[in-house]
Amino acid sequence: MIDALRDLALEAGREIMRIYAAGFTARAKADASPVTEADEAAERLILAGLARIAPDAPVVAEESVAAGRGPRSIGERFFLVDPLDGTKEFVARNGEFTVNIALIENGRPVMGVVHAPAASETYWADATGAFAGEGGRIAARRAPRGGPIALVSRSHSNPETEAWLTTQRIAGRRNAGSSLKFCHIAAGLGDLYPRFGRTMEWDTAAGQAILEAAGGSVRDLDGRALAYGKPGFVNPSYIARGMN
Repeated sequence: MIDALRDLALEAGREIMRIYAAGFTARAKADASPVTEADEAAERLILAGLARIAPDAPVVAEESVAAGRGPRSIGERFFLVDPLDGTKEFVARNGEFTVNIALIENGRPVMGVVHAPAASETYWADATGAFAGEGGRIAARRAPRGGPIALVSRSHSNPETEAWLTTQRIAGRRNAGSSLKFCHIAAGLGDLYPRFGRTMEWDTAAGQAILEAAGGSVRDLDGRALAYGKPGFVNPSYIARGMN
């Protein structure tokens, strides 16, 4: 299935880039977050593809949920989809946006694809491991002796994040948008990603699948692995790490 999911993410990425090049308008949703025709077109494409790939699995997709069209029940096996993670980055035209598709089983992300179409980066994972690019295996690293490199959100930093980072003796930081932070830690390009504040399950599931398959972790502030299928699909604050 992972090959089919990767192909679907690439197809959605091509549609996103078509709209990116042609021009678009951004609107505000009820929660004040932006949405564009690229979000909606990519989600339609992904939903149609998942209906072919796994017709019996419910799909929880960001724009459908926002419009009140989410599934009535999800069961133990379902998909989480963010058709355009990092819409703020898309609108800012900095290229740091992704397509996220994850398969959840019994509350755990067991398969995931993150595709960054503007950056031509693709990451994916299943039970066999985590991979990138043309299929090379990736692995998270142990933090360097000189201190960890922190990946921080380009659009969502806050005082809680800054306060936590001061306790970690970090050697440096890199800004990144969307789920690329998970993927870059999975590929050994960084060590920590703290996120304090509201995120949704479709924001994190695919990235978590990839990071965990690469040897890293995504845990809440009590040290529990981030789980899925929660009421309202809202995540607690969390810390993503490379190898401990």
